[in-house]
Amino acid sequence: MNFKELKLDKLILEAISYLGFETATAVQEKVIPIILENKDLIACAQTGTGKTGAFVLPILNKLIGKKDNTIDTLIIVPTRELAIQIDQQIQGLSYFVSAGSVAVYGGGSGKDWEAQKEALKNGTDIIVATPGKLLSHIKMGYVNFDNLKHLVLDEADRMLDMGFIDDLQTIISYLPKKRQTLLFSATMQQNIRQLAHKSLNNPIEISLSISKPAEGVDQKTYLIFEEQKNQFLKHILLERKHYDSILIFTSAKSKVNEIVRSLNKNGFASHGISSNLDQDKREEVLSAFRSKQIRILVATDVMSRGIDIKEINMVINFDVPHDADDYVHRVGRTARVNTKGEAITLVVPKEIYKLRKIEQLIGSTIPKLEPPNDIGPTPKWDEKPSEKTKRSFYKRKKDFKKSNPERIVKQ
Repeated sequence: MNFKELKLDKLILEAISYLGFETATAVQEKVIPIILENKDLIACAQTGTGKTGAFVLPILNKLIGKKDNTIDTLIIVPTRELAIQIDQQIQGLSYFVSAGSVAVYGGGSGKDWEAQKEALKNGTDIIVATPGKLLSHIKMGYVNFDNLKHLVLDEADRMLDMGFIDDLQTIISYLPKKRQTLLFSATMQQNIRQLAHKSLNNPIEISLSISKPAEGVDQKTYLIFEEQKNQFLKHILLERKHYDSILIFTSAKSKVNEIVRSLNKNGFASHGISSNLDQDKREEVLSAFRSKQIRILVATDVMSRGIDIKEINMVINFDVPHDADDYVHRVGRTARVNTKGEAITLVVPKEIYKLRKIEQLIGSTIPKLEPPNDIGPTPKWDEKPSEKTKRSFYKRKKDFKKSNPERIVKQ
């Protein structure tokens, strides 16, 4: 559907056209009319479907002609990266609308705190905030939500997973009861429904491709031993020299620097990003990755929902995520909004059960491919993982080196 069919103001359409968009995504097509009709909404949609635009566009449409500087909309998100990302998207789309927005999150300077305080006390059209930092401001007594008309809970499942349920309920208690509330989530678990029941008024529910990677993602898995990962990673990258944007995920932030060191040692310039970096450095690294100055970025799951960058060629799961939902969010960083991408997951024997949970969640089997012979003997998919199998790896690797010395790549 063309955006012109969604009854958006010509100023919004001009902004959309300026950014190069013409056709609405499925979630935008379904959600925008509901928001324009001022109805509460529960939208369950996978990452990469354009859901940020689905709520930002109609809200900006309503802000056209607004005369005062009061806070009209509060958008609550789980991470600072997502808060910054949405704030930037609002600024891009509101160029022709003259709507103001401020991101409220932790980890900034005293100057950042004062700017947040000014916006929360004296008003700006849209506040995009993380729960903890917003609650800190609220407890200081100067936050004014008296004129709030819209509340957006984005990635609600992630916020609940991160333990923000009490903070959310406290924040909501400070808001006007008469408002439009929009809840977006990749999954619709029972705790999400309970939150929706308490916070929304007769919501319309929209579900699109619940917890399934986008169709444009070419998914594949390889079963190897932990000790073979760095060598296999080099093999993958050598085959894809033409890719200019590669994102590697690991479940442990302690592994980020290890992977980066190995990549750099093997001739693949890369950078890492995790919660260990201060906010300014994280923004600097993300900006460089977004502008293709950094080709390979190694990140943790915290970043899987905070990186909104177009044209990421490939996502590599250095290890299988602990939660099946995180797999969807990881691979959702590529093939965004009807593009194509590749997702490779490295699996060790003890993680096979996690892979099965992912396949149950997404409702399909992920292709299981054989690793190249160059990396040495590997486990087989039909083998049951055992300690004996893992211990025998070292013997097999030693024997393989003796018989194939010219094929071993140093790590």
